[in-house]
Amino acid sequence: MITTSTPLRISFFGGGTDYPIWFREHGGSVLSTTIDKYCYISCRWLPPFFEYHSRISYTKVENVSSNDEIQHPSVRACLQYLGISEGVEIHHIADLPARTGLGTSSAFTVGLLLGLYALRNQMRDKHTIAAEAIRVEQELLQEAVGAQDQVSAAYGGLNRINFNSDGSIDVKRVLTSRDRITELEQNLALYFTGFSRIASEIAQEQLRMTPHKEKELNAMLQLVGEAEDIVVNTNRPLDDFGRLMHESWQIKRTLTQKISNSNIDEIYEAGLSAGALGGKLLGAGGGGFMLFYVPPEKREALRLRLKKLLCVPFTFSTKGAEVVVYEPEVMYDQSLASERRFVYGEAPQLQKQI
Repeated sequence: MITTSTPLRISFFGGGTDYPIWFREHGGSVLSTTIDKYCYISCRWLPPFFEYHSRISYTKVENVSSNDEIQHPSVRACLQYLGISEGVEIHHIADLPARTGLGTSSAFTVGLLLGLYALRNQMRDKHTIAAEAIRVEQELLQEAVGAQDQVSAAYGGLNRINFNSDGSIDVKRVLTSRDRITELEQNLALYFTGFSRIASEIAQEQLRMTPHKEKELNAMLQLVGEAEDIVVNTNRPLDDFGRLMHESWQIKRTLTQKISNSNIDEIYEAGLSAGALGGKLLGAGGGGFMLFYVPPEKREALRLRLKKLLCVPFTFSTKGAEVVVYEPEVMYDQSLASERRFVYGEAPQLQKQI
């Protein structure tokens, strides 16, 4: 049995500049952090005692006679990518719901790839896992996704992630004092808007509009460096970070008409009226979680103003995707499945792949 733990993320600045259609020409950069909310994936070789070949459990349960029949797109693609045709059992649970702007889809793909490699007694470094997750989502699944979520999930921590025009990606850990990080955490509040949306549909529209939004995206790109400087330069007031979030959100919401709506605008304005200095809707837009920068003395006023919404407490996490349970097991001989027999033997030791 293998179990992986992969963190969800909050993206502060630069979202939209991590799409290849943009950074291949202009370069891109985001400032983001992982948080103490995770998705967990367990996988094992399925014993040949069942009528089905593989079993996949998430919000639904799939019992299939071959891996090509799996409906979950990421599971099917990851198994195909790694050339796994043997029977597997995969279970997924998460601390927060999917399609809410926290990078859950990419965290799932990163965690699953890591788990499947471990199932085959192999290791992959953070950069490789992130790159392979990007390939699965962008090339195999042809999804309208950027490249920041996979990197955040694999690496963990508060990072500036730079996307270069040659396709390379650099991850720069934001170095500042623990007190500064704690202060930033205490000024952030995460609220669930309750509105569902399909991120890929909104992202498709944003991609379509990207060539027409060069001015806006360049402005958002410039804010990444400014925000990083506020965090690391303790002589600067941290409240400037909140005001910069407000500036960034005002730009982002103009990228397409699908990013915000009247309900989202109403929630955001209510937050500002209660004392928040800025905020943003996380992810592609349209719904999900909204993040506010609010001074601690205004936090209660914000809670009362948004009392109909669920506030989710969180802290930053330095952990990236990791294997938390590693119990190697034999791979069953599928050719003997009809006889309900299996082969005993010792699993090879975990080998680090360079």
